[in-house]
Amino acid sequence: MYANKFGRFMLGLYSRKTATACGGLQSTAGRSGFSWTAVCKQRTLWLQRSACLNTRKNTVPCHVRARSASQTTVDPDEVRRFQSLASKWWDEQGEFAALHAMNDLRVPFIRDNLLNVHRVRHPGKPLRGLRILDVGCGGGLLTEPLGRLGANVLGIDPVGDSIGTAQLHSSIDPDLCERVCYRASTLEELAAEEDEAEEEQGAGQFDAVVASEVVEHLADLETFAFCCNQVLKLGGSLFITTINKTNVSYALGIVVAEQLLRIVPSGTHDWDKFISPVELERLLESNGFSVQSVQGMLYNPVSGAWSWTDSTAINYALHAVKVRDDPHTEQAGGSSPHPEDHHAAATHG
Repeated sequence: MYANKFGRFMLGLYSRKTATACGGLQSTAGRSGFSWTAVCKQRTLWLQRSACLNTRKNTVPCHVRARSASQTTVDPDEVRRFQSLASKWWDEQGEFAALHAMNDLRVPFIRDNLLNVHRVRHPGKPLRGLRILDVGCGGGLLTEPLGRLGANVLGIDPVGDSIGTAQLHSSIDPDLCERVCYRASTLEELAAEEDEAEEEQGAGQFDAVVASEVVEHLADLETFAFCCNQVLKLGGSLFITTINKTNVSYALGIVVAEQLLRIVPSGTHDWDKFISPVELERLLESNGFSVQSVQGMLYNPVSGAWSWTDSTAINYALHAVKVRDDPHTEQAGGSSPHPEDHHAAATHG
């Protein structure tokens, strides 16, 4: 019953502009006893208050507010939350069902963009010879399919129990044992090791870094972007899937998905940590990356399937390439293009 109601609700909401979405929610929410008017007012007041506070704070050069001064990407609250879910990663009908289904989009997105960059063909194992880092790998839901495509994949996660689940699941497949390995570690710890080995092996050891449904859980995005630059080879790819910071994403991603339909556990997401494609592009460009493509994603809770869409109002996937070893050195010949202009011209994956 809830799925049918939500299907009709989302279709009507998604066809309207964000500015009129709140008004359209009111009549639908009335049947569930939930005050959508109050939700919209709450978010509007929150945005106004945040805007006032931000004018009194210093901002980083890329105009993205620094999330913390701790120089760590790890949020202890997020670690505790995922610690309690560590044994449930491979339940395809459980809390991570939407992530299992997302592989239908994110695996081809990563594969095809890497093949476009490297232009090397290995029939049956198209990513053979490439080394990929899966940041925040959890139980290995994305790590394993990348390994089956031939890549050598290192999955890292600060939650030790999740790493244990990933290791146990991959151990039953001899093909994965040769290509996939896991480690309980943070990105900044790995980047520090890469920095120490730089003189012997050269900067960056990975051909690609993947952070799928991760950045919205991090404590410091500036540190994240800097460390991604450190571990990547020059010309290496960064793949991110995350949630946009809009009123629509708050209504669907938190209120509906967590509180009404309970597609994901309550408290999984913090709207304050969501980031728009333009903000993310500014952050990456200031840390030595050039964004190649941004593509909208849409989840249908009725069918349990993901699809590509032209709108990035809710979920989106991003592909960027490392163009500078030193993220604080401007490119020769002037500064990079304005993010809004580049984002509008970005090709869709």
